[in-house]
Amino acid sequence: MLKLYDYLPSQNGWKARVVLGLLAIPYESRLVSIFEGESHTEAFLKLNPAGAVPVLELEDGRAIAESNAILIYLAEGTPFLPADRYANAKIMQWLFFEQYHVEPVIGSLRFWMLTGRLERNQAMVTAKREAGARTLAALERSLTGTPFLVGDTLTIADIAVYAYGHLAEDCGYALADFPAVLAWMDRVRNAIGPGYPVHVYGIDPHSGT
Repeated sequence: MLKLYDYLPSQNGWKARVVLGLLAIPYESRLVSIFEGESHTEAFLKLNPAGAVPVLELEDGRAIAESNAILIYLAEGTPFLPADRYANAKIMQWLFFEQYHVEPVIGSLRFWMLTGRLERNQAMVTAKREAGARTLAALERSLTGTPFLVGDTLTIADIAVYAYGHLAEDCGYALADFPAVLAWMDRVRNAIGPGYPVHVYGIDPHSGT
């Protein structure tokens, strides 16, 4: 059986949980206590030398790190990753966009705010906020007139961008200023369904400063 090394408040882990669930793929969840250093143990670093979750361990012991790489592996041959060459390339475009413009900007700001780390990172906050606003504006332009990021159906591109994108209000962005993004978020939420909650950092007593 597949094993997902995970940390519940991580939206990178959430992406993998969603795709595993939507595809009805059985897996074993292995929770990693990242704030206690478990992701930097020798055993974990053999799975992912970067020391980050999630990691998907295959039945034969091989491992795949980086959340979007996991999504690609899981979705291969399914409607969530179309075989059409252009559509496939567009999905990759959005997966790269997410890891460059969404997760390290909105995801980082949210993490700092919700775990009491904003002040210690104050020198980077203004640039991050401006970058996040540009990210949401780019999404607004891209989603005007189209139901999903790539065509008319949900793909792993939507799941990846939505993961941290739909939590932008947690770090001070007014999503009401981006009506096409809000409408897209509603469509993604409805397509995914209610079985994939967002876990707050507070469930981990070690997450605070």
